[in-house]
Amino acid sequence: MRETTLLAATAPTSKAPTPIAAWGAVLSMALCVALLIASEFMPVSLLTPMAEGLDASVGQTGQAVSISGLFAVIASLGVSTVAGRLNRKWVLVGLTGLMGTSLVLVAAAPNFEVLMVGRALLGLCIGGFWALATSVIMRLVPPSDVPRALALMYGGQAIAAAFAAPIGSYFGGLFGWREVFWALSPLVVANLAWHIVALPSLPARGQRGIGDMLDLLRRRYFLIGLIASMLSWGSAFTLFTYLRPFLEQVTGVGVTGLSILLLALGCAGFVGTWASGRFIKGDVSRLLRLPALIMGAVTAGLLVLGGWPIAAGLLLIVWGAMNTAMSVIWMTWMSQNAEDAPEAAGGLMVAAVQASILLGAVVGGLLLDHLSIHAVLIASVALAAMAVLIVRDGRTLLKPR
Repeated sequence: MRETTLLAATAPTSKAPTPIAAWGAVLSMALCVALLIASEFMPVSLLTPMAEGLDASVGQTGQAVSISGLFAVIASLGVSTVAGRLNRKWVLVGLTGLMGTSLVLVAAAPNFEVLMVGRALLGLCIGGFWALATSVIMRLVPPSDVPRALALMYGGQAIAAAFAAPIGSYFGGLFGWREVFWALSPLVVANLAWHIVALPSLPARGQRGIGDMLDLLRRRYFLIGLIASMLSWGSAFTLFTYLRPFLEQVTGVGVTGLSILLLALGCAGFVGTWASGRFIKGDVSRLLRLPALIMGAVTAGLLVLGGWPIAAGLLLIVWGAMNTAMSVIWMTWMSQNAEDAPEAAGGLMVAAVQASILLGAVVGGLLLDHLSIHAVLIASVALAAMAVLIVRDGRTLLKPR
């Protein structure tokens, strides 16, 4: 398959030199993932102080996550068309620069409106990067190495989950939430430079766009998978966006306890990344229901046992491991069942995921402000249950052979 072979074998018309070490480029993308995840969800660990600093409610400040999700949906659906025949290397470099601009705006925001502008720019970067990420990985490594490369790239997600939230919470308490966002900026500059050095030339492969997406949506197996993935991520981020208020109000932890619990959750992500890279091989259909099943059960467990810090910590460890594995499982499914249109499939998957994050943040914020934090978790469990019912054994989500 031309879409999934090495760049040297798939781009004979390119005059770019054959990359010596594609894994260096994969590592560069992994760092970008870490910074994207840290930037996108840093408000989760800083939600309370950000609300106080901007004179807004906690639920309203949670919309800083939803606004980035909204613009990520827009970018993911349009990046292939807008980028046109631009070399994908330079598109990724430009998107990374946009992330740096966003961080500066958020850190310096004098009011809630400027904060939302900065978060909107971050959403454009998130949507554009993730829409292209899997198709780029498929050009950097052989087909047999795609799950391992995806796991390595999503290792950046595990790193951010392990350290960004607890470090953000801790240093936000010491120095202030603005300083946390300022501290991310030089890391983004370094990553941009690494992109330029490590990524090989990635010429566009013809004009791809909305037509390819519509074709994919007409494929019943892909549409069902898209809906199931939306529900799975929606369940996850309905909980995750408002995890700090839950741990503060129900578990009763302070800043130090919060940082420890978030660190435990994030470190578990390394286990999920390692396991997914090692054990995910071949047909992944049997694994598609596991994320929603296990993470939904954990959320239900928090409703019952969340008042005990040790029990909450153990449950969050399980949740964190499955959270990173979920990304590898679903993106591997995409690479195996939409290999003829990877950029279009990536755009649709990212749009689905970001739409679910957006809705989770909006609905969760309304439930938190008008009902209770327990209502937020109940909604998360309901979404997970719907995902499991749709996936079933996963066979209906496979491309006909």
